[in-house]
Amino acid sequence: MTSLTLTDYQAAAIQLNVPVAVMQAVAEVESQGKGFLVDGRPVILFERHIFCKRLKQYGFNVAELAHDYPHLVNLSPGGYQGGNVEYERLAMAQQIHETAAYEATSWGAFQIMGFHWQALGYASLDDFIRCMQRSTQDHLDAFVRYLNYQPALINALQTQQWADFAKGYNGIGYARYSYDHKLAQAWAKYAQVKEAQVEAAYCL
Repeated sequence: MTSLTLTDYQAAAIQLNVPVAVMQAVAEVESQGKGFLVDGRPVILFERHIFCKRLKQYGFNVAELAHDYPHLVNLSPGGYQGGNVEYERLAMAQQIHETAAYEATSWGAFQIMGFHWQALGYASLDDFIRCMQRSTQDHLDAFVRYLNYQPALINALQTQQWADFAKGYNGIGYARYSYDHKLAQAWAKYAQVKEAQVEAAYCL
C-alpha cells in the first residue's frame, strides 16, 4: 500500500490550518505511517468495551453476553492481541452482531472508530470500511474528517498543546503511554527539519 507523502501531509495541514510538522508528528506517533498489515488488510483494533456499549444500544442483554464472552464483551478495555489476531477477535464478535462488531473496531493508520462513520460524512458503515481498505490516503482523510468533527482537537494541534490532544484523542490513559511526550518530541524533530529547509532555501 502507498505510504503517506509530504504532499499528503501538506494537503491535510492546509485543511486543518496546522503546521505540516504537526501532521507528520501525529502520524509518526499514532501509526509510524503504517496503516496496513503485510497481507494488505487495514490495521485494526477490536475494542471490547465499545462492543459492549454498541450491543446495549442494539437491545442486547450485555450482562449475559459479558458473562459468556468476557474476552469480547466487557466494560473494561483490553484483550488486545494486535496484527492478524485482531481480525480473529472481530470475526468472533461478528457472530454476535456484525454491525456492532465493525462499529466497535478502530480502523487504519489513525485508528478511527467504526461507529463514527455517519458523523464523519460517510454514506454508510460499509462505505467507511471500503475506504479504510483502499489506501493510507483514505486513512488520512478519515483523520481529517474526525478532527473537523472535534474542533477542540484542532485547537490543541494549532497551539501544540500535546497533553490536551493526547487526552482527547487517546483517552484518559494517554499519560501511561507518554503520548504527549512522544508527540512533543516528534513535533520538535519535524519542526527542526522544516527550519533547516527554510534556512537552506534562504541561503541559495
